[in-house]
Amino acid sequence: MEIVVLRLGHRLERDKRVTTHVGLVGRALGARGMLLAADDKSVERSIKRVTKRWGGDFFVKTGVSWSEAIKNWKQEGGKVCHLTMYGENLLDVIGEIREDAKNEKARIMVVVGAEKVPYEVFEAADWNVAVGNQPHSEIAALALFLDYLQQGKELKALFEHAEIEIVPTRKGKKVKIGDGE
Repeated sequence: MEIVVLRLGHRLERDKRVTTHVGLVGRALGARGMLLAADDKSVERSIKRVTKRWGGDFFVKTGVSWSEAIKNWKQEGGKVCHLTMYGENLLDVIGEIREDAKNEKARIMVVVGAEKVPYEVFEAADWNVAVGNQPHSEIAALALFLDYLQQGKELKALFEHAEIEIVPTRKGKKVKIGDGE
C-alpha cells in the first residue's frame, strides 16, 4: 500500500512548524511522501534533512495544485481520504478503508487541511473521516488515522540508509550513529 499526504493550504509564518510536523508524522508513520499545496521550500528542506539523517525515502513536493493532485491520483486508481472533524467517525469507516487498502498496489491519499477546506475536497474524497467531531490538531488526526489504518505495524518499521537510529531501551538513551554506537 502506498500512502501520500496532501497538505492543503499553508500560511507561511503561522503554519511552518505545523506543516513540517504533518510531514514528519506522515514519514514516521508509514506515508511515502507529502504533497504541499503551497510554495514553502523551507518545509521541504527541513523534512529532507530529517529523511537524510534518519533514513527512508520520504519525498516532499511543494507548490502543487491540490485539485490537480487529487484528480491525477484518482485517475491513476488511487483513493482519497480527507481528514475532517465533519466526517464520519474513524471507528465507523476504518474497516472499509482497510479492506480497500488490502491490495499491495492500493494507493491512499490522505488530505489534511490548514485553512478553510474547499467544498470540492469533500466531494472528491472517497471518505471524509473524523477522529472525533470536536476541534483538534491535524497532526493528531493524521497520526491516529495512519495508526488505525495500519493497525500499529508502522510502529516497527525500519528505515533504510539511516545515519541515526534509536535503540529501544527500557531506561536511558541509546543511539546508533552510522555503524557504531
